[in-house]
Amino acid sequence: MSLESEADLPGEAVLPGALSAALRAELVAFRRDLHMHPELGNQEFRTTAAIKARLEQAGLKPRVLAIGTGLICDIGEWDGERPMLALRADIDALPIPDTKSECAYRSTVPDRAHACGHDVHTTVVLGAGLVLAELHEQGLLPRPVRLLFQPAEEVLPGGAADAIECGVLEGVGRIVAVHCDPRVDAGRIGLRHGAITSACDRLEVSLDGPGGHTARPHLTTDLVTAAARVATDVPALVGRRVDSRSGLAVTWGRIETGHAPNVIPQHAELSGTVRCLDLETWRQAPDIVVAAIDEIANLHRAKSEITYVRGVPPVVNDPVVTDLLREAMTVRRGAEAVESTEQSLGGEDFSWYLEHVPGAMARLGVRTPGERTVRDLHQGDFDADESAITVGVEMFTAAALLDATQP
Repeated sequence: MSLESEADLPGEAVLPGALSAALRAELVAFRRDLHMHPELGNQEFRTTAAIKARLEQAGLKPRVLAIGTGLICDIGEWDGERPMLALRADIDALPIPDTKSECAYRSTVPDRAHACGHDVHTTVVLGAGLVLAELHEQGLLPRPVRLLFQPAEEVLPGGAADAIECGVLEGVGRIVAVHCDPRVDAGRIGLRHGAITSACDRLEVSLDGPGGHTARPHLTTDLVTAAARVATDVPALVGRRVDSRSGLAVTWGRIETGHAPNVIPQHAELSGTVRCLDLETWRQAPDIVVAAIDEIANLHRAKSEITYVRGVPPVVNDPVVTDLLREAMTVRRGAEAVESTEQSLGGEDFSWYLEHVPGAMARLGVRTPGERTVRDLHQGDFDADESAITVGVEMFTAAALLDATQP
């Protein structure tokens, strides 16, 4: 592998580490191989092996996490003093079919697809690692960098928590990541200070009553009405118990009860999500939501059982680390390649790392410039403009070199 020189970079800094045509082609091929062989959370054995083999080929020493999938790899040796910058990628896929009919690299695994761009994230961090490894050999990387390939991002509460327990943040002072954004053109990134994603929790509610004849609802618990009122009243009630700017929202995705038109059932179930824009309100959300459900259930004399599953807090970008990514992208692509982005209502377990160290996530543009059709995330026809891989690699490489100058 060889690196191209950069003589005409925009901005004031000139940094080494542009990708050669051969490396760009290799990374596209690597991404396509991952795309054809998607694996679900905590089952990413082939993916882990492929990443490990390529890093070892580059002379590095990756270490598979104790949980069995995912790995970390340090470029350079940490001296125990100046903390490292970590580059994080998530490596798992989604349990949905790949519906791209005319695509040579579509998924070969039934009902499995890289429909969230994790194959791109993985390839970006791998590519940055290969470039940084060569710069390290040339004596051009003053500070070690850690590559972190994390499993099970799509599995609540996220594989980040398990990775942290495995010690992946030891020696890390800052951490960065990208997430594919099909609404941003390839060649560009989206950044913002503060929260860039939302909290996301899961909610399961069971309601029970004695049941009875629909002719005599006054003699029993009208469980269908109770379930309906929980579904409609709880979101409104929750919204009135917090500052509306916090964006705390309960949304139901499933409600099931009853089997006959003239029988009041004995059991009802509701499932949904709780999303929140604000970190502090998210910390209070379980008590607020559970209290609201109990109030409505008691009003209708229904016994409630509530399972509140903590998901992930919002990803809150650290301003200093965000500006590091902005500077890195400006050096590589110019200031016009960076745009402001809105806070998403989606959840991302990258947030768990930010409970321990400052960091930032960038929205990596993957829409082909000029394309009007938006292939949204978590849909079977999602795909990415593969030129985004080079953009991500160059930004991460520049970020690592710029971070090395920091105290």
